[in-house]
Amino acid sequence: MNAPRSLTEGSISSGMLRFALPILFSNILQSLNGSVNSIWVGRFLGEAALTATSNANTVLFLLIGAAFGIALAATILIGQCIGARDILEAKRVVGTSATFFASVSLLMAIIGMVFCEPLLVAMRTPAFALPLAIAYMRVIFLALPFIFMYAFVMSVLRGAGDSKTPFYFMLLSVAIDIALNPVFIFGFGPVPRLGIAGSALATLMAQAISLTALIAHLYRRRHMLVLHKDEIQHLRMDWTIAGTLVRKGIPMGGQMLVVSLSGVLMITLVNNFGVDTAAAFGAALQLWNYIQMPAFAVGMAVSTMAAQNVGAQKWDRVHAVARVGVLYSLILTGSMVLVIELLDGTAFLLFLPAGAAALQLAIHLNHIVTWSFMFFGVTMVLFGVVRATGAVMAPLFILILALLLVRVPLADAFIGRFQVDAVWWSFPTSSALAAILAVLYYKFGRWRSARMAGGPTRVAAAPELEG
Repeated sequence: MNAPRSLTEGSISSGMLRFALPILFSNILQSLNGSVNSIWVGRFLGEAALTATSNANTVLFLLIGAAFGIALAATILIGQCIGARDILEAKRVVGTSATFFASVSLLMAIIGMVFCEPLLVAMRTPAFALPLAIAYMRVIFLALPFIFMYAFVMSVLRGAGDSKTPFYFMLLSVAIDIALNPVFIFGFGPVPRLGIAGSALATLMAQAISLTALIAHLYRRRHMLVLHKDEIQHLRMDWTIAGTLVRKGIPMGGQMLVVSLSGVLMITLVNNFGVDTAAAFGAALQLWNYIQMPAFAVGMAVSTMAAQNVGAQKWDRVHAVARVGVLYSLILTGSMVLVIELLDGTAFLLFLPAGAAALQLAIHLNHIVTWSFMFFGVTMVLFGVVRATGAVMAPLFILILALLLVRVPLADAFIGRFQVDAVWWSFPTSSALAAILAVLYYKFGRWRSARMAGGPTRVAAAPELEG
């Protein structure tokens, strides 16, 4: 029987590295998949099609952000149960979470297919792209149950200490998606030409095939957390567990939404300085997506490791996980920042033509902003530790304060004096503030006494003075 992997014993440094790297590679795969799909749509179907997918994917990102938070809550619950060696409770969490995700995703799919047109109109999708966006979004909403359930199963595995299996099946999903995009877009043999809807259908097929293969693999390997015929009762909704998924998951998903909203507001400020500055910022955002990936990967690894050790009541290891996580985040993020700085603008040639005015602007803003992602990494790691106990509101409030109440107003207030540099300097200022507040909350906050209702019953809070 394939048992969950305990992260409550052995070397923390090597265990974290082995756990975080597959998550990092999965994030990179997802980004590359999106880039390749955009190339197919943009280069061969035109600007209207690319605009359509961008508008539709904005809605999808918001939905996935909410699902991510709830899936992360399930990961933490399962991690605590595994740490406490309470397999029965872990299966109850799996059963309720599966029913919850399936029900919510089906409801969202139905609502989305019915209301996608008025939603896109309300978003002021350009008229020339509206029919294409509707065709694309309707298929994406059909795929939503597979997308949500796929994310859920991967969260279960990560909570059980396995990040390699999700990576392998992510690799399968991306390969299928990339291979099927041209087939469904342009047609091949008996497959008709579907245009932009074909790109969405490729995503649906990739998610459905990979999800089916993953579940079959878990049953074939007799994974300890799969439900058998005599355990079907665990699929009945346990409202305590479901309530925890919502109460804890929505604030965690809200953290992603705050980051996204801050980005939208900053883009709005940057657009006031003309096309060259906007293009420079757009190119920088492409690089920043990759610079942030180590912080997200380490943060997710830290959450799972901390959750298992909270379940095992090994608070000394919880704090050791925080220290090692911060160190890894600084090393990995700092290395990427150093590489970008040493390239001194060469990386921007992937997105901007040589000699363009936007190129020098991109290099300039990158020198100011890039190093601040090290602060971001520290923040994500410490948030990963504290949310492993169920403390989710303080991290959300810190991000709202730093990114919405400081970053955006600070940039806006000093634009008149420093022009666009006020925007660039607002990034390190607000990132440093978030990191400082995260450290203070970790050291002095009451996160150690938080609890995930529906988790293992024998989890106790750490002593308040333990730091």
